Amino acid sequence: MLKLSIKEDAMAATSLPIPRPGAPLPGGMPLPEIYARVSRHVPAIEWPALAPDVEAILRLKRERNAVILAHNYQAPEIFHTVADIVGDSLALAREAVTVDADVIVLAGVHFMAETAKLLNPAKTVLIPDMAAGCSLADSITAEDVRGLRAKYPGVPIVTYVNTSAAVKAESDLCCTSGNAVEVIRSLGVKRVLMIPDEFLAQNVQAILPEVEILTWAGHCEVHERFTPADIREVRESYPGVTVIAHPECPPEVVAESDFSGSTAMMMNFVVEKRPSQVVLVTECSMADNIAAANPDIEFIKPCNMCPHMKRMSLKNIRRALETMTHEVTVDPTLADRARAAVERMLAVRT
Repeated sequence: MLKLSIKEDAMAATSLPIPRPGAPLPGGMPLPEIYARVSRHVPAIEWPALAPDVEAILRLKRERNAVILAHNYQAPEIFHTVADIVGDSLALAREAVTVDADVIVLAGVHFMAETAKLLNPAKTVLIPDMAAGCSLADSITAEDVRGLRAKYPGVPIVTYVNTSAAVKAESDLCCTSGNAVEVIRSLGVKRVLMIPDEFLAQNVQAILPEVEILTWAGHCEVHERFTPADIREVRESYPGVTVIAHPECPPEVVAESDFSGSTAMMMNFVVEKRPSQVVLVTECSMADNIAAANPDIEFIKPCNMCPHMKRMSLKNIRRALETMTHEVTVDPTLADRARAAVERMLAVRT
């Protein structure tokens, strides 16, 4: 777990002065308008090494008629410079349906690229690194879901989008952390299976006590490591700090927090409430990306890095567009069923 404020983090990264929004940039800085977006998080000494990849990606997007979808956990040099659409899993799923491009590059993890392909079967979907996986997606298989259906006949299965297409195909409909409560309410039943994130299901159960929610013991390797002691330590060090937790955290961590919500909800809360100091109990790049656009807010970090999200880089995004790799495909024997589960989720209005 890291514990630095954004200001301390930036100063630790380089001995050079950190440019502030609106401040003059060093002479000869390449792509100065783009660098200004990330100047609080990318040291000036590093930018000349990154700028050629940014410039090439912008050119390749035009040549390939491509768009880049980037999750909120992507690093600022991706999120704020080359991404066309950014957001949480729900936002990316919704936007993927309306993308006007021949090629979609998914800067995120594999299940997100699969979801984009499900919703855009005629488009080419690329992921820069096929090894960008997810502990939640790996925690359950299609065979496991079939076993659950046999054990609990007639009980609807709501599957988190952080799963493979094969698992989605065995489910009734999907949900994200941003719409899980509304999705379960929409079913109008007294009992559901909510898989595979055990903590998300338990946190939803606290909001919907009238529904019995059966769980699966899957966890996010980023969020499961947070503890209530982490939250108490931060509050002792920074009195008055606002604590916002992702609902993939253990319920006792959520209970110690001031607010819990998806990454999009976290961003909205910070922008609307504008706390002077805030800690986001989630993946580290979230704070960086919000801080870049909100320099008046100080972000305190305990946070955990997602090794899978961090497999994305400007270099491998550039390589993906240059070589048109790695293309994501979905087995046609299950694609229609998996697509239907995602589309049923998107039909639920939140």
